[in-house]
Amino acid sequence: MFSHVMVGSNDMEKSKAFYDAALGALGYQPGVIDEKGRCFYFGNSGVFAITTPIDGEPATHGNGGTIGFAAANPEAANAWHAVGLANGGSACEDPPGIREGRGRQLYIAYLRDPDGNKVCALHRIAG
Repeated sequence: MFSHVMVGSNDMEKSKAFYDAALGALGYQPGVIDEKGRCFYFGNSGVFAITTPIDGEPATHGNGGTIGFAAANPEAANAWHAVGLANGGSACEDPPGIREGRGRQLYIAYLRDPDGNKVCALHRIAG
């Protein structure tokens, strides 16, 4: 359904360091900077990107929005969370763990990136 997701950043260097570490823990290669200074992470199911806003206004996070990254297992979600914290992210929501609903079990780890965007690593537990 989605071709890409892009979030704004007020400090591309700090954001790239955060996402290189956090997405690296999920098996993705470091971001690639294009000629416009945007940073792209390529996956089989889509693209994630960070950019400074083109209108020149400060980047702000969306209230109520979350961007979820697929994790292969709970250990990958935990690694994502740990390196995200170590690279400028901040904890939000409950600690990483199992969430239940609609007959499903999900392992979720939430963070806020350096610009306040709410992101998570999610593993769907087979059941």
